[in-house]
Formats: sequence, structure tokens, C-alpha cells
Amino acid sequence: MAAGGADRVTLTLLRELDRDLFSPTLVLMRREGPLLPGVPTDVPICSLDGHSLWTAWWLLARLLRRQQPEILFSTSSGANVMAALASLLTPGRRRLVLSERSILARRTRLKSIVMTRLKRWLYPRADCITAVSLGVKRDLLRRLRLPEERVQVVYNPVLTADLTGRAAEAPSHPWFAEAPPVVLAAGRQVAAKGFDCLLDAFARIRRHREARLLILGEGPLRPDLEAQITHLDLEDRVSLPGFDPNPLACMARCTLFVLSSRREGLPGALIQAMACGAPAIATDCSAGPAEIISHGDSGLLVPVDDPAVLAASIEQLLGNPGARAAMALRGRQAVQRFAVEAVLPAYTRALLGDEPSP
Repeated sequence: MAAGGADRVTLTLLRELDRDLFSPTLVLMRREGPLLPGVPTDVPICSLDGHSLWTAWWLLARLLRRQQPEILFSTSSGANVMAALASLLTPGRRRLVLSERSILARRTRLKSIVMTRLKRWLYPRADCITAVSLGVKRDLLRRLRLPEERVQVVYNPVLTADLTGRAAEAPSHPWFAEAPPVVLAAGRQVAAKGFDCLLDAFARIRRHREARLLILGEGPLRPDLEAQITHLDLEDRVSLPGFDPNPLACMARCTLFVLSSRREGLPGALIQAMACGAPAIATDCSAGPAEIISHGDSGLLVPVDDPAVLAASIEQLLGNPGARAAMALRGRQAVQRFAVEAVLPAYTRALLGDEPSP
């Protein structure tokens, strides 16, 4: 139960699923992570105590033989192959539902090639596959050659009832008490998030505008990002404070929010920021942002890996408070379709096997 999007969605579903219909048990590779204390007390937790998804399928198969659940729901793209393999090799009838959360990696590494081929073999054996966005569904149909009717688009339940209260809390970073505008970004420090491109864009802005950049999150690329910040002479204007248990407080007070990703499924941080009233700029990567933002109306979409255009768009909004306010209002309205109450019925249908509404 780390701090990623899949973990947060899992936690929300465990809290919100109708207990008259479901009696959920949470299965983890390891019983750890910052979101673990938030698991509802009525949800049993089973730890596989595994060290790798590649070898943990037999641990899950052993658990399935003992517990014989009616539904096995994998909420993480990385665990889908393990879950499908364990279910396939375990006696008994259960409904297998797999959730794909991002487009499939296109790297040529052996691991990625093997994973794609395993998914091509195993996914047709699932009873239902949910994709978090239309872009992810299209990628699945094309890359895995799945029949269209086997994949349902089910948006993430990103906006929860406690959002307003959490957004009203005091932010964790001191910059929000000072005058210069704060550009905010959030996510794991990995290549897919494009923070290196964002830093290059911000360096262009910093030459002639007083502003600060705050990037929430943690990850393996922290040393690279810190070295880039030093190289660009941005130490006094960029902060990497790490994991924030309540990023909503910062989202509600930032001047604007930027998503610089190279690859996404359905970016929850972007949805949360817009719901908190932050005007937003996002890269138009192959899945996600274009289903959230209407360019020029509820936000701005920019090309992937283009720091010049990203810098110009940030400049455009920093210099126009009226446009920011109007965009923030329309953005807040646009993301209400990702609220729990709007999304949960689709998850219920997918889990129970009911046909989705037209």
C-alpha cells in the first residue's frame, strides 16, 4: 500500500464498496506502505510475503485454494499477470477481473516483451478487463488484440467526500505563505512523469519571472533531478520535499498545477488538483489528460517532451490571473465525473458481471 495511484484507488474501493454486496479481503505482496493505516477495519489483510511478482503467483494460488473467493480483482497493472496465472492454475470457479491502469510499456527490454506476451495470452481468460481511460482501452485492443466487448472503460474514483476538508488544511510547505507564485507538480520521481522536462521549462521561465516550482513525491530519480536542479542553478526556486500525505492542501493554494508526463493512464493528481481549484496544464500523452481537459477551456494541453511550449503555456497562465480563475472554475466542474458516487456503479457492474449501461 504505497502512495501510487493504484494503491489510492484500491483504498477508496475498500472503503466505498457496498457491504451488502461485497465482503472484501485485501491481498498484498507485503504488509507495508504509508496507506496501510487507512484500510478499513472490517477488511482482512493477507500478506503473501513475496519478493517478486514473477514468483508470487504460486503464493496467491495457495491462498485461493484455501479461501475460495467468488471474485478475484487485481487493481494493479503489475499484478495482473500474477493474478491471472494464479487463478488459471487454481481449481474452483471464480470471476477474474483485471484492471489496466496505463498504456503498455513500449521498451525493448526483455522484461517488457515477456510481460506483453504473457498479457496477450492471459487477458483473454479474464471474465472482465477494466481500463481506466479510453486511451488505455484503445492501447489494449491494439497491443493485445482483445475483442472490444471484453474491455470496459471504468474511470478511477478519484474524488472522495473528504476532499474539501483535506484541501482546507494548512499546507505542509512554507512557500504558500510567501508572495511569489508557486507552480505545483506531483508524482513518483520516475522517467514517465517527465519532471526533467518540467525543470528545463521552469529554467526558461526563471530567467525573467519570479516564480517557484514545488514537486511533491518520491522515487528513484531523485539524485538525477537534484543534479539537474543544481546544473540549472535553481536550488533557491525548486523544492523536492518528498511524499506529502495530503497534497490536496498544496493543490488548493498553488498558482497552477502542471502534469509533465510522458505516459499516463488516468492521472489522479491532475483530477485532484483541478477539483481543488487549481488551473491546470498537462501534456497530451497518449492516454488520460485529453479525457480530463478540454484544451483552452478547462485547462491547457501541450506536446510531450517540449519544454519550450510548456514554458510558454506556464508563462501564459502566470501572466493572466483572469484566465486562471475562469479555467479553474471550468476545470473544477469538468472533473466531477470522477467522483466516487459517479464511478462506483460501474465498478460494481464490472465485479458482479452485470452488463454496463449504454
